[in-house]
Amino acid sequence: METIFTTERVRPLLARVREFVETELIPLENGFSHTNLGTIIPILDQKREQVKAIGLWGLHLSKEARGHGLTLCEFGQISEVLAHAPFFGHYVFGCQAPDIGNTELLHKFASDELKERYLEPLMAGKIRSCFSMTEPDFAGSNPTRMATLAMRDGNEYVINGRKWFTSSADGAAFAVVMAVTNPEAVPHQRASMIIVPTDTPGFKIERNIPVFGEAGEGWFSHAEVTYTNCRVPISNVIAGEGMGFRLAQERLGPGRVHHCMRWVGNAEKALDLLCRRAATREIEDGVMLGEKQFIQDFIAESRAEIDACRLYVLNTAYMIDTVGVSNVRDAVSAIKFYVANAFLRVLDRAIQVHGALGVTDDTVLSAMYRHERGARIWDGADEVHKQNLAINILKNYGLDIKQKARELRQFRQLMKTEQV
Repeated sequence: METIFTTERVRPLLARVREFVETELIPLENGFSHTNLGTIIPILDQKREQVKAIGLWGLHLSKEARGHGLTLCEFGQISEVLAHAPFFGHYVFGCQAPDIGNTELLHKFASDELKERYLEPLMAGKIRSCFSMTEPDFAGSNPTRMATLAMRDGNEYVINGRKWFTSSADGAAFAVVMAVTNPEAVPHQRASMIIVPTDTPGFKIERNIPVFGEAGEGWFSHAEVTYTNCRVPISNVIAGEGMGFRLAQERLGPGRVHHCMRWVGNAEKALDLLCRRAATREIEDGVMLGEKQFIQDFIAESRAEIDACRLYVLNTAYMIDTVGVSNVRDAVSAIKFYVANAFLRVLDRAIQVHGALGVTDDTVLSAMYRHERGARIWDGADEVHKQNLAINILKNYGLDIKQKARELRQFRQLMKTEQV
């Protein structure tokens, strides 16, 4: 669906990407199972070379990085089309998570040495990376609380800790690790982001975590990782000590737009399958499922929700492009929970319309649900984004909840001091 955000630059790219996805990738879905992902990876890597040969590699990269120089809003539209092949599209075009986020992070903030060693092969698709931030013993909704430590020892950091949901660690060449480098600093300046090659002694993938019973492999997995006396050079820190929280915000803002546009494309895929089923499934002699009013309601609600999500996300991406992510954080929070929920509603309707078939792996719907139910949790749970959005709205009405909380903490600290 073309929108007011479809520029002359991106229009021909959309057509070419759509043709490749439909002719080269969607046919691979027949009989595909994530339990034997390794058998299809060589085929996908061949498709990657085809993408490079026709000049469609690096659509998310800047011209400086030998990409097409698309804006976030323009690339978002590409991302939606790639999501029509939900398990292959982004990987084949070299912009799957978390590589796309790590690429942007290193391009903007890494030293020249780190760019040469890690960014260049990452952009070329020669290696993969992972992002290691969440810890099982602390709430992921509060990134200022973590136990992984990176302590200086001469010219090295010694890293110890335990992470989980380190996406795509299986087969990755390096991890971007969030670790505390100064425990005594104020909370938002305690942590740093450090590159740790996965062949570093002490780096260990304990397991690929089963999600709804499926552990996955390769880039399509989430790992539990331990760091035991991992030693890396001080120069592996990104943008300096204490910058971890700020870098996380820089990375997660555009990353949420990437997620949301991927979900819009996934929702389109689900709606397409829903409609095909409704139009062809006979439930009585000469009567198709789509003739039933409640199925028509499914279709109408889905169409409206998808179109609303698309415009909301693209407008947010356009604002990030023009005024910066720090000025549109409320919109970023809103699209994250709104689009995730709308997508899952559309997906659930598609499964319901397929009946028992919908919960089997004979269609892509059940696999999509297994891998995307986490949409309401990854990159900030719904409840956190809703709370932040509501708090910021209430400021306009004179109620500053965060300020009141700070004043209450200061008062309690003062009372403790006086009692001592």
